[in-house]
Amino acid sequence: MPQQRNYLDTPLRYLPTLGEKRATLLESELGLRTYRDLIYYFPFRYVDRTVITPIRELRNIHREVQLKGYLTDYRQEGVGRKQRLKATFKDATGQVELVWFKGSDWLKKRYPEGKCYVLLGQPRLYNGIYSVSHPELTPADSPDLAVGALYGVYNTTEKMKRARLTPSVLGKIIASLLHLIPTYVEETLPSEICAQQHLIPLPDALQQIHVPRSTKELQAAIHRLKFDELFYLQLMLLQTKLERHKRFEGYRFEHVGFTFNSLYDSLPFSLTQAQKRVIREIRLDCNAGHQMNRLLQGDVGSGKTLVAAFSMLLAIDNGYQSCLMAPTEILAAQHYATLSRLLSPIGVEVALLTGSSTPKERRPILEGSADGTLPILVGTHALIEEGVRFAHLGLAVIDEQHRFGVAQRAKLWGKATDVLPHILIMSATPIPRTLAMTLYGDLDISTIDELPPGRKPIVTKHLYEDGISLAYDFIRDRIAEGRQVYVVFPMIEGSEASDYANLETGYKRFVYMFGERNVTWVHGKLPPKDKQERMDAFARNEVPILLSTTVIEVGVDVPNATVMMIENADRFGLSQLHQLRGRVGRGDNQSYCILVTPQALSYTAKRRMEVMTSTTDGFVIAEEDMKLRGAGDIEGTRQSGDLSKLSLAKPTEDVLLMRLAGAVASDVLAADPEAKNPLYAPMWQELERLYPREERWGNIS
Repeated sequence: MPQQRNYLDTPLRYLPTLGEKRATLLESELGLRTYRDLIYYFPFRYVDRTVITPIRELRNIHREVQLKGYLTDYRQEGVGRKQRLKATFKDATGQVELVWFKGSDWLKKRYPEGKCYVLLGQPRLYNGIYSVSHPELTPADSPDLAVGALYGVYNTTEKMKRARLTPSVLGKIIASLLHLIPTYVEETLPSEICAQQHLIPLPDALQQIHVPRSTKELQAAIHRLKFDELFYLQLMLLQTKLERHKRFEGYRFEHVGFTFNSLYDSLPFSLTQAQKRVIREIRLDCNAGHQMNRLLQGDVGSGKTLVAAFSMLLAIDNGYQSCLMAPTEILAAQHYATLSRLLSPIGVEVALLTGSSTPKERRPILEGSADGTLPILVGTHALIEEGVRFAHLGLAVIDEQHRFGVAQRAKLWGKATDVLPHILIMSATPIPRTLAMTLYGDLDISTIDELPPGRKPIVTKHLYEDGISLAYDFIRDRIAEGRQVYVVFPMIEGSEASDYANLETGYKRFVYMFGERNVTWVHGKLPPKDKQERMDAFARNEVPILLSTTVIEVGVDVPNATVMMIENADRFGLSQLHQLRGRVGRGDNQSYCILVTPQALSYTAKRRMEVMTSTTDGFVIAEEDMKLRGAGDIEGTRQSGDLSKLSLAKPTEDVLLMRLAGAVASDVLAADPEAKNPLYAPMWQELERLYPREERWGNIS
């Protein structure tokens, strides 16, 4: 049987109906390399080819239809680039015009006049005449499986279409492989799971999803294949978590000592119940004897950094060092400032190491880190450089985790000596609970779902561009009160091809409205030193208005800034808008967010504005973002879990099936934790094929 399974791994260049040139194109355009890949490339929609529509009934139809009739009267029209081939297609009730813009010679040979064809295409009405461009024609006497069934339509690219790998041609190539399924595709799930979950056999599902004989048959195939995708993803995550607990010993943080208690006693406010609960979860994890690998998520301003500070003090009280790695110098500097403000009064030293650190600044930092006298080191990618050493690294905190590659994070783990450090990953973007279950099944998840008391909800308003003068008046009033303002633009430089508001023209406009001394600006391409100087000037309230690109999305904490104005807000995603809004509302004063857009908005842009003005709950916003954009588009999800293996299942829509598949995966792992039960052998083989152990980066940490 292994030999049979391997046959499906035959490279596509050996497929007679394809050829080497088009096989290379399939790999470069769609990532399809083997017979198996092609069998698992599913239609993205279906056309019901059981229905033949009479031409006279086309009046109210605005979709693809199937017509049956005779092809006559080929004729060439136009010259040069405007040249096209036309023909007439008739049935007993009327006629339509057929149009092709390329390939006139071979079309005439392939589809001779006077014969009866079944046509598939979308009719459009031009000057009172129905026309179908580039129709798909099948001889009426053809044994083609597509006619008279639900017909799958496959996604292709423009490059593929130019090479005549159209959706219909790709469908025929896939159909040429379907006869292999009964012989070479074996059932991977135990019969008891298939029976309990009412799943049809895998070979049947793969046949039926390509050539379904009915809607009921198609739904059964989709259900089975979605279940498989979610089941194997969750089985991989749960197995990774189980193996990590077994394989990776963790330092025991047994004591809550002087520094932890000193910070707790020195705070001028009380921790929220959510913060206390999360700190307790981290304490238990760090004393369990295995390496902690925990995701800490919470809304903007929920106090994640303070929780991280207590976690680092827990390490210090037990004789270990900590580090905090951030993706940008601005964010690293912000964490350094926050931790220094919290910890300096209790005698805990914090150092900052970035790419901008001078050799003179680096020397004492590196020495203190290497000999263990420096308890906390904050930095950027500079922390993973070769020369950085730790004497006793017990905890690594990573902020904005999705902005680091897994290989970079692996280098950080390598800074430990004999035992890997505990890992605390802080997510700056709230992740919908439904998605977190799928993506982070290999992590323990702590959620701060409560904002500190006294925080006033940010008032969010949506203005169209023709009403922007109201925003300027509002900004003048806030500046007169001594407050400060952020203005965010989606671009750095303007271009004639773009109508986006941009920093270049925006700066001129704001200087004209408010005066040059009242306006400063930053963007991602600015040298770090200049950027920091301008941010510092704004933080010291020397300048009331800061214009910026999304470089301020994270890492800026100016309590006196109470207005966030976002120009061309329709160009930003929901989560990004929420992150930007979170830059204000950090003090005691009422804060505001103004979203400025053009009058003409798409449905999704309008919906984003509605969501932003109706709620400030980051988790609600994340759920809405996932509904609008899909889970695979949410920033950071691709490398956190492996959504690339989900071609049918959507965590947004398939929540119940996802939970069910997760429960089944959990039961399987409980029954066969060592993966040695022969009953489950095909299932474990399939898991290894989908998620090879050497590629499971989660094991590194």
